[in-house]
Amino acid sequence: MAEELSYVIINPYTIYKSRTGGVLARLLTRTSLDLVGAQMFAPSQALIDEYAKSIVTEADPQDRHIQELIRDYVRENLAPDPVTGVRERVMVLLFRGENAVRRIRETVGTFKENCLGGESIRDTYGDIVHNRDGSVRYFEPAVLASPNLEEARTKLRIWAKYSDSDGGLLEKATPTVTDPRHERTLVIIKPDNFKFPNGRPGNILDIFSRTGLAITAIKVHRMTVAQAEDFYGPVRDVLKEKLAGPFGERAKDLLSSALNVPITPELEKQIGDLLGPLAGDMQFNSIVKFMTGHAPSETHGEARTEPGTEKCIILVYEGIDAVRKIREVLGPTDPAKAPPGSIRREFGSTIMVNAAHASDSPDNARREMGIVKIRENNFKSLIESFYQH
Repeated sequence: MAEELSYVIINPYTIYKSRTGGVLARLLTRTSLDLVGAQMFAPSQALIDEYAKSIVTEADPQDRHIQELIRDYVRENLAPDPVTGVRERVMVLLFRGENAVRRIRETVGTFKENCLGGESIRDTYGDIVHNRDGSVRYFEPAVLASPNLEEARTKLRIWAKYSDSDGGLLEKATPTVTDPRHERTLVIIKPDNFKFPNGRPGNILDIFSRTGLAITAIKVHRMTVAQAEDFYGPVRDVLKEKLAGPFGERAKDLLSSALNVPITPELEKQIGDLLGPLAGDMQFNSIVKFMTGHAPSETHGEARTEPGTEKCIILVYEGIDAVRKIREVLGPTDPAKAPPGSIRREFGSTIMVNAAHASDSPDNARREMGIVKIRENNFKSLIESFYQH
């Protein structure tokens, strides 16, 4: 059976209420589809007008009244504020796989009368409240998804059309942007979270949401070897220095026990100074391979700038003291030293396989955003290449 490309739009209210992680975890675990793309949008009136017109169709099995409620909801809640012009934040996720449209639709769910369970995303995060006369008092669909393949194609083309003008790294999307304490920081959900379909990426987002910061950029990314070497370049010398002492001590123990050779402190230091750089380079190469799937020593020429085999999610968080807040919930590099409830304590296993990365300063955040090209996204090209006709 041929693969399909479908989408889920996470509404502004769901994002505002920090439910994004829960939604993503449901989608990854219930559908087992491949998350291949993601982009933040600040929709213009033109985008919302065009998208809203495509919502009510005969092909949608959802009750027409519900379709009309969704159309009106989109016009009211996803469009810019008519008075201030302030735009909302919307996240669009792309999933690929067999029966992608149907599997996403089943996971998202439809509105049913007197449904009190939590089986679907809309059962859990959405709401429809009626007055006694049957009219709708409150309506929140939580997320939006396509009912069939043809409409997935049509609606994705609309979002692709506006991805350059309305999507990407959102500017001035948070109310604190003029505060001198306002910062941007970069987060990477690392490849160890994508080895098999699981809810870890969503659960990690859920913990980051405790900071109260706003996501203003997201993309699915496969690091190149060149990017990884540049990104982790500052770590290389640190590793060489840090590993000199431990390797000198280990060499002393091995030589003393195996050869009965007495090692003086001076000689131990010399051995450490000799082995430290070698160990640092080996550890650095392991980090690059972990992030890209390719060992630097085995990657040459144009292959160094080709996307790796390992997938990660890259995000930008913004707000007051963003760097400190993100790193506090992330925890220290070594998961064994991270406090309970932190991301690395919950999901990390080693110093390298430690679930996520976060910038340690605003300057490093800017440097890292430049390396991974946060303003570039494969969102539009994915849609255009998949739905060429």
